[in-house]
Amino acid sequence: MLQREKHIEGELYKKVELYGRTFDLYYGYYDECDRINPLCEPIVIYPDFSKEPLYTDGGEPIVTMMQDACHLYDGEEKKTPNTTCADCKYFQRGEEWFGVCLCKENKKEKTL
Repeated sequence: MLQREKHIEGELYKKVELYGRTFDLYYGYYDECDRINPLCEPIVIYPDFSKEPLYTDGGEPIVTMMQDACHLYDGEEKKTPNTTCADCKYFQRGEEWFGVCLCKENKKEKTL
C-alpha cells in the first residue's frame, strides 16, 4: 500500500507563473475548524480573488476554478450557492486551478 506524503502548514507547494504574475501556493487550511480537526491535513491554498481582485494585463479578472460564480454566471446548469467559476462559459482555464473570466462586463478598463 502506498503512503501519501504528509505536508505541513506553510510548506511551499509550487510557484505558478501565468498571466504575467507569479503565485506562490502553500499548504494550509481555509477554515479554522479544519486546522483543529485531527482528520484534516493541509491542502493547497489559492488566493481569494473575490476579496482581492487581480487582473491580467489585458484587463480580464484572474479567477480560480473553485471561486464562487459571480452574478454574471452563464452556464449549462442553473446557478446555485455551490456554483463555481469553473461551471461558467466565460471561464478559461489556465495552469493548476487558475483561469481568467472572459465576460466583457467583468473586464477592467485600462487606465492611462
